[in-house]
Amino acid sequence: MARPSTAARRYAEAAFEIARRDGTLDRWLADLRLAAEVAAVPDVARAVDNPAVPFATRREILAALLGRRLAPPAFNLVLLLAQRGRLGAAPAVAAEYKRLVDRERGIVVAIVTSAAPLEPAEIEAIADRLRASTGARPELEIGVDPGLIGGLTVRIGDRLIDASVRGRLERLRDRIVAGAR
Repeated sequence: MARPSTAARRYAEAAFEIARRDGTLDRWLADLRLAAEVAAVPDVARAVDNPAVPFATRREILAALLGRRLAPPAFNLVLLLAQRGRLGAAPAVAAEYKRLVDRERGIVVAIVTSAAPLEPAEIEAIADRLRASTGARPELEIGVDPGLIGGLTVRIGDRLIDASVRGRLERLRDRIVAGAR
């Protein structure tokens, strides 16, 4: 997972502090997701981040697209991003904000990749195991990678738990090579 830029993290932290103070964490989350979707449209990003376009015109574009759909504080953040030529950072701001909300609520995001599709019972067993080991509520993102051969990998933040056949074979190969020296 890519690390957010310092600017995106700071915008997200500011929004989070305002939302926590006002008790509007979920509203901000929805607003930032919507802003990120709009900012991801190439034509919108090109027009709004273009310093050659007067800011009044860029503000009108954003007001037409988002003005009535966002709460005023979130819309002000979007305008600030546009004014500074950083509307393209909106997806990173939204992702970092979601991470902050998850941390506040005791939720950890775990990316689970298996060699074959998992059964619901297996997914529940993985969630239970992660709940026990982290002390937090896991939110699982499930993926399939046949290149793992068998088993699975779990990534929680910077931590990787590799219980795949491919990983075991690579570790065995490394030990054999290290022993042959």
